[in-house]
Order: sequence, then structure tokens, then C-alpha cells
Amino acid sequence: MQNLLEFAPLIAFFVAYGIGGMYVATPVLMVGMLLLIGWEKFRKGQIPKIILYSAILVWIFGAATLILHNARFIQWKSTVFYWLIALVLAGSCWIGEKTLLERFMMAALPKDFSAPPTKWKRVSLTAALFYAVLGAVNIYVAYTMSEKTWVFFKAWILLPVVLVFSAGLMFWLLYGYEEKEPT
Repeated sequence: MQNLLEFAPLIAFFVAYGIGGMYVATPVLMVGMLLLIGWEKFRKGQIPKIILYSAILVWIFGAATLILHNARFIQWKSTVFYWLIALVLAGSCWIGEKTLLERFMMAALPKDFSAPPTKWKRVSLTAALFYAVLGAVNIYVAYTMSEKTWVFFKAWILLPVVLVFSAGLMFWLLYGYEEKEPT
């Protein structure tokens, strides 16, 4: 349920785009991110960094979109966000004891699961490459296709691809895992 709530501002963006276009959808997204942050602060007492960073990018690129009346800025938001994720994921392979993915994903994995650091690095570098390519594809679609096509691409292609890729990473990590018998 919590993860679905994190998609609420984006869903609101798509609905608002269908009703009134980019200049209606952008402030809806900006307010939606503010509400999501408020909800996270109320519910957990803290704001997950990934949500905060995404919100900051939405507000910066959203404000530029509205002030300059140019939809390219909000279209760039996803690319910048994906490229930052790629940079951080790749960098975490050489900085710190554990990769960022290992720190994030261990809570979702079985308690007795372990993988060698080399596997975590391969998974992290694969994810970094994925997000770097995703950012490039997003901006390619934004510049070579219509705004309406970009919104369709973002809603019905990009999001499902990210979800499928994330599931694939989980399967890759768990490949060969056997639950240990309780003793």
C-alpha cells in the first residue's frame, strides 16, 4: 500500500494532463509531491531521501516549466533523476562497505540471505547502466516525439519497464538462494 501511495503524485499528474495538459499537470505534480512529503513526515516522522530528492527536482523543473512556459524542463526532470541514481549506484560500488542497493534491498530479502560483494557490485553496476540508458531514452523521446507521446511513454512504458527491471534484479539476487532449515 505504501509503495502505491508513492505513485499518487505521478498518477495525479497523468490524470491532470488528460484533463488540462502540461501546464495543469505540472502544478498538480508539484503539490502532490508536497502532500506526499507531508504524509511521510506525519506517518514516519522522517522523509525518505529518494522521495525528498525527487520532490526537489519536481519543484525545480516544475517551476522552470511554469515560469518559462516550456514543457522541456519537466521532461528533463526524469532524465536528471535517473542519471543521478545511476551515478550514485555506480559510485557506491567503490565508496563504503556496502553498495547502496545492498543497503536498500536487504530489508526486502530473506533474513538469512547473503551474497558476495562482487555480486552486489555487478547488480549495482547493471542498475546504474539501466538508469543511465533510461535517462537517455527519456530525453530522446522528449525531443523526437510529441509531448502527448512522451506522457504516454512515461506512464505506460517507462514505469512498467522500471518495475519489471526491479523485479528482475530481485530474481537475479535470489538466484541459487535456498532457505536454511531452522535449527
